[in-house]
Amino acid sequence: MSKQPVIILLALYFFVNPAQAQQTQDSTLTAATLNECVQYALAHQPRIQQSLLDEQIVDANIKTKLSEWYPQLNLDYSLQHYFKTPVSVINGTPVSTAAKNFSTAYFSATQNIFNRDVLLASQTAKNVRTEASQLTTNNKIYLSLNVSKAFYDVLLSQQQIDLVDQDITRLSRSVRDAYNQYKAGVVDKTDYKRAQILLNNAQAQKKQYAEAVKSKFSVLKLLMGYPQNGSFSLVYDSVQLRNEIFLDTLQQVNYETRIEYQILKTEQSLLQANLKYYKWGFIPNISAFGNYNFYYANNELSKLYKNDFPSSYVGISLGFPIFQGFKRTSQVRSAQLTLDRLQYNFQSLRDSIQSEYTQALAAYKSVLNDYNVQRENLDLANDVYNTINLQYKAGVKTYLEVIVAESDLRAAQVNYLNALYEVLSSKLDVQKALGILTY
Repeated sequence: MSKQPVIILLALYFFVNPAQAQQTQDSTLTAATLNECVQYALAHQPRIQQSLLDEQIVDANIKTKLSEWYPQLNLDYSLQHYFKTPVSVINGTPVSTAAKNFSTAYFSATQNIFNRDVLLASQTAKNVRTEASQLTTNNKIYLSLNVSKAFYDVLLSQQQIDLVDQDITRLSRSVRDAYNQYKAGVVDKTDYKRAQILLNNAQAQKKQYAEAVKSKFSVLKLLMGYPQNGSFSLVYDSVQLRNEIFLDTLQQVNYETRIEYQILKTEQSLLQANLKYYKWGFIPNISAFGNYNFYYANNELSKLYKNDFPSSYVGISLGFPIFQGFKRTSQVRSAQLTLDRLQYNFQSLRDSIQSEYTQALAAYKSVLNDYNVQRENLDLANDVYNTINLQYKAGVKTYLEVIVAESDLRAAQVNYLNALYEVLSSKLDVQKALGILTY
């Protein structure tokens, strides 16, 4: 087989299956920023895919209902044979009233002129589609929020491992220095044994953090819709992270930017249309119709279709229930009360949004202050440790003081990292409360 047919077949395969090729290419990541994780989740998370399919289902259902505005055409055909023909008695004489064989074909057409069910579907089609789209948007917002927090959670654990690695390096050096001083007779053996204990604890803590990273990465991949057996690394800029913690705390809540408020407005429009629908119950349904009928009859089956006796007609149909036991009045009353009841949902949602924003902003300001304090404490702890460590090497300070300074530095580093990621997480909550969280 020549090379040319092989090349043609490969070209056809990738031309016919571009979607499959793209899916294979995009199904895994090697390294990802926060934005890339969110975008991957939006493209692969099952719940989002279900929401997109729900939009298509809603669109198909709307088109199904709106199809009733088009002329409805039908054809019915029948063929019948009498073993015994019907008989009527005329002036005392039995007379056959039908041929032994007959066939009919009915072609009918109807056109709705006024039908409240179809009218409701046409007037609410846009809002129903909008509601389905808004539900998808709501799911995307919460997915973006959860993926971002999971991303930060993994980063926190990874940076805690980095801190432990620094501790292990520093403690290994301390163990070596303490042992050398012990051998030189400068200090007793308790110093290097204490250092060894701290080193062992640090190595054990690294193992704990490593297992925590696996667990948190699993949660991140679950939220992203990423294969659990796959792996990728996180890409971030620590300087950019520190720059992103700040937020304008003077912003005021605009309820209309919240997707929940937009969904409620759409629901209000649908309930208003529902009220109109029940009011239309007092208007008769009107439709036009036309029929063309083919009729064939003969006692001999072979000559059945030799002669036909067609008929045709057109007309207008009007249907109006005169009295239904006050059913329509009760339906209008129920629809109006349901619409009135929705106003309390607006009030409750506004109060809930304001409370959510107040709590999120208070938490953000609190953790931002804690972040600034912990950043200053970290600088102080570094200075204290470096000073005491030098004094210990000079024989001025005891190793116990080095251990305390080391413990303070470690605590300051952990507290600083925790505060940093708490600020980033709290900022997301504030943005969500304001309705400005992007995805």
